[in-house]
Amino acid sequence: MHDAILAERLRVVRGGKMILDDLSFGIEPGKLTGLIGPSGAGKTTLIRAIVGAQKITAGKLIILGEPAGSKNLRPKVGYVTQEPAVYGDLTTRQNLLYFAAILGKGRVEVNHVIKRVDLQDQSSQLVNSLSGGQRARVSLGVALLSDARILVLDEPTVGLDPLLREHLWALFRDLARNGRTLLISSHVMDEAEKCDDLLLLRDGRILSFSTRHELLHKTQTRSVEAAFLKLVEDKA
Repeated sequence: MHDAILAERLRVVRGGKMILDDLSFGIEPGKLTGLIGPSGAGKTTLIRAIVGAQKITAGKLIILGEPAGSKNLRPKVGYVTQEPAVYGDLTTRQNLLYFAAILGKGRVEVNHVIKRVDLQDQSSQLVNSLSGGQRARVSLGVALLSDARILVLDEPTVGLDPLLREHLWALFRDLARNGRTLLISSHVMDEAEKCDDLLLLRDGRILSFSTRHELLHKTQTRSVEAAFLKLVEDKA
């Protein structure tokens, strides 16, 4: 089985500064992988490279068997940015109906997605009147309308209350069980506890890439945060 996302000695230099330094990893299809690290670790740059929005300087980045950014990958990779990419002067439902028409989907799919992202009560509200977390869920809904085999989510649960965060993580796990590959970035370490695999980044380099169980066993710690700190300590 080929990796859904494969990086080999990937480097990104921007403005003369090394942003991603010699990254090599492979993410299997159907995995829920957490991209974890503090602000400035290079998470967003890696995500942008994966979805084809960031030029790489050296190395390889292969997505579903093709170089990142290939035209054929556009319908296969869904991307939910930190800043919602939806129309503020349309309602939640109008946004989803608009993108559904582009994707060849109908009202049934739109109704299903609205329920999955828990926006039934906001379906008739203008997006500009929604909270930041609600707008982010509209963007997530757009991504779920597609048949994308890979979903890349940049800090999708920032600003959400604990109950809603748990609801979305249950949704993410369900999507992975049904064969989609999810890469979810976060700087919040307890989010990592919910992932199958963990890709830990710091200063543009990989600290660790393994399952959560392997990470805790290797570092002899009981939480991902403690493991992260131990790895930083060991490399100091």
